[in-house]
Amino acid sequence: MRTHRFRVFLTVLLSTGVLFLVAGPAAAAAPPSAPANLHVTSVSPTSVTVAWTASTGDPVDYSLTYWPAFGDVGYGQHVGNVTTATVTSGISPNGQIQFTVQAIDADGNSSPASNPLVVVTPANTSGDMTAPTAPGNLTLTGVDPAGAHLTWAASTDDVELTGYYVYLFDGWYVSRYLGTSTGTSFTAPILNTQTGMVRYYVRAHDAAGNLSIASNQVSTTTPPTTPATRCKVAYKTTSDWPGGFVAEVTLTNTAATVVDGWSLAVSLGGDQRVTSSWAAKWVQSGSTVTVTNETWNATIQPGAAITVGLVGTYTKSNTPATTAALNGAACTLA
Repeated sequence: MRTHRFRVFLTVLLSTGVLFLVAGPAAAAAPPSAPANLHVTSVSPTSVTVAWTASTGDPVDYSLTYWPAFGDVGYGQHVGNVTTATVTSGISPNGQIQFTVQAIDADGNSSPASNPLVVVTPANTSGDMTAPTAPGNLTLTGVDPAGAHLTWAASTDDVELTGYYVYLFDGWYVSRYLGTSTGTSFTAPILNTQTGMVRYYVRAHDAAGNLSIASNQVSTTTPPTTPATRCKVAYKTTSDWPGGFVAEVTLTNTAATVVDGWSLAVSLGGDQRVTSSWAAKWVQSGSTVTVTNETWNATIQPGAAITVGLVGTYTKSNTPATTAALNGAACTLA
């Protein structure tokens, strides 16, 4: 049961000579101080353990709050009168999570929040578990019909840096993978979003699959528009059975110039996971599958088309593709 503090004081009524003892509420106690030195002590793909220096002011409980980046869902839990805690809910491989902790005293007073702590989880449970450093100084250098032109400062890695993933964030609900760059520049499509906001960010990746903390975000300087398209993509499911599918993706070059080397990013509408392909190499991040040319089909003449195949699995939905982009520029989805 919660207790309350009281102070006793004397009031003397001189006209009657009567002495009263009157009980009144005590002055509000100062809240505990902010916990200090919030830091990570261990991390895995699905759990994070943090610790901090205890607050002053007789705390009886600590409240840990954490937010996975680029989404609208946060988590909070009371962990008791301790200075370390392990969390698992909402933790996944290659996640980026920001933590804070507050102290609470017996009267329910909360301290200011601790220093914020950003943690990135590894891709694997063994081997190289150290993420690359974050890309620096992401800059929007211009916007034209081809898209938003992005540059950034290179990351480093303790073993092998292999490239960068570029994303679009709508500022609230959805983070969407746009494509991969092996250098420090990328032309990103300007896509309409549910919130009307278009923000870009970049994460470095290493040979073990670890992702860095995200770069800073930049926004387009013009409202979201649909840039002039130079390609057309048709996505067709040719075979569908419980838990599996085969699909064909046809890319048509609608520009007046030759495509010499291509990378086609296709965002799938369901929870499909691609397991193999033909006529192209593939990689998947989230719902986006990126297919790249083989040596024999790297060139697409104006008006010509190539078709590649995808084979995969799904659990709940085999909804067709919702967007497609060729070398970072949006395509018309037929």
